[in-house]
Amino acid sequence: MLRWQWKSFRELTLDELYALLALRQEVFVVEQRSIYQDVDGLDAASLHLLAHDDADGVPFLAAYLRILPPDVKFPGASSLGRVVTSPRARGRGLGRELVERGIARLDADFPTVPIRISAQHYLQRFYESTGFHAEGDVYDEDGIPHIEMVRPQRRSR
Repeated sequence: MLRWQWKSFRELTLDELYALLALRQEVFVVEQRSIYQDVDGLDAASLHLLAHDDADGVPFLAAYLRILPPDVKFPGASSLGRVVTSPRARGRGLGRELVERGIARLDADFPTVPIRISAQHYLQRFYESTGFHAEGDVYDEDGIPHIEMVRPQRRSR
């Protein structure tokens, strides 16, 4: 059974912080063979979504993302990123659920602000299916093709 939790940086336990950093490294650095600075100074300003799974009796971090308020990463926009699903939990639709939960939280907290992301290019169609559209050309980020994408402002309060 999955247990979803939103936490500020200060609310994360040391074990949770270790688990999310380990998962990000496992997938983004090792699996994708991208050498980059994962600890980028934005985690403290972020709200973190963790999905813990304990279905087999051994709890582990199954999925994770972070959201950033407006003007932290992109001028005039909020953002979500570091969207990652554990290899042990793939094939269950957790990536979509992560993104949908991230969008819903940003919609609730910042309803008039667009969401801007730097998406891995191979995921462009996936993000388009959640309301994002591409802006600009494909570019290299840490050895992986990326594209900037925006989900327009939703509604006024």
